[in-house]
Amino acid sequence: MKSVAIKDKKQFEIKEIEEPVKEEGKVLIDVQKTGICGSDIHYWDLGMPVGLVMGHEYSGKVLDNGGRVDLQKGDRVTALPISPCGKCEACLRGDIHYCKETWAHASGLSLDNPGGLAPMLKVRSDMVFKLPDNMSDEEGALVEPTAVGYHAVNLAHLQVGDEVLVVGGGIIGLMCALFAKKSGASKVVVSETNEKRGQKAVQLGVADEWINAKDEEVMKNYDSKFDKVLECCGNAPAVNSAMNLVKPGGIVVLVGVSMLPINFMSMQAVMKEITLVGAIAYKKDEFAKCINMIANKEIDVLKFVSKTITLEEVQEAYEELSSGESNAIKILVDPKK
Repeated sequence: MKSVAIKDKKQFEIKEIEEPVKEEGKVLIDVQKTGICGSDIHYWDLGMPVGLVMGHEYSGKVLDNGGRVDLQKGDRVTALPISPCGKCEACLRGDIHYCKETWAHASGLSLDNPGGLAPMLKVRSDMVFKLPDNMSDEEGALVEPTAVGYHAVNLAHLQVGDEVLVVGGGIIGLMCALFAKKSGASKVVVSETNEKRGQKAVQLGVADEWINAKDEEVMKNYDSKFDKVLECCGNAPAVNSAMNLVKPGGIVVLVGVSMLPINFMSMQAVMKEITLVGAIAYKKDEFAKCINMIANKEIDVLKFVSKTITLEEVQEAYEELSSGESNAIKILVDPKK
């Protein structure tokens, strides 16, 4: 079957791979929609691992239930892409995102488990969730990034009336902004180097205002102004900005991912007694909660979708999303087109 795989730095190739086969304990899924994630762009940027077929945000239809009796062929589903062991201390207490095996065989994030940049995939049956009838395939593909934002905001321990800064206006940043507002923040500000994305955050109603992260004078005006900061870029300037702009005694949640070491001013963390919290993925119950919120129309995630593309257009989409000049937030892939 046709897939999109990493070939080199910032380069994909259309590649034929074997179709996944039925397997006990694994659900075989006919992929309907797949989201392009910011962390996927990091892999593409580095060009490794070569041969990786990404796509860990997806929705689809069951082709084979792998022995899970509550799923039938044709059921519409989404899934946590991860592969926790289910036996370690973290798994037994429900923190499956801490398990050392969580990413070892994750779909779309490991060489042995191709993801949604292909027409079919296979995922652990215990990670699969059935989609309510009133949820679209597009909404199903957005559950995963929604859960990332939801988990990050939960870690920030927001209080009603907090002033919140979100560093980065990509899909995860805007999901964080959405949930910050929903949690009672009195003001939500997005900082961005991309003016088009910054403006879009306000237009979409998830931010009260945006500030240009490249404007040093503007940034100085916000020094130590925010109770909570959610850093969603994963680079040194963004992390240092978060440390500068949070209040003394405030919380900075590190949501962005860097594949390489980064430098930051630890003196700020010490002198301001900042609480730094890492955020990775989500808990299983948070994933389920996001499905319910979307299905019950408590949150609107479709407004973040910029367009839907084909497998042949994936290279161009990654170039657009990493250009720093596009206002695109979430691009979905339809591997059937």
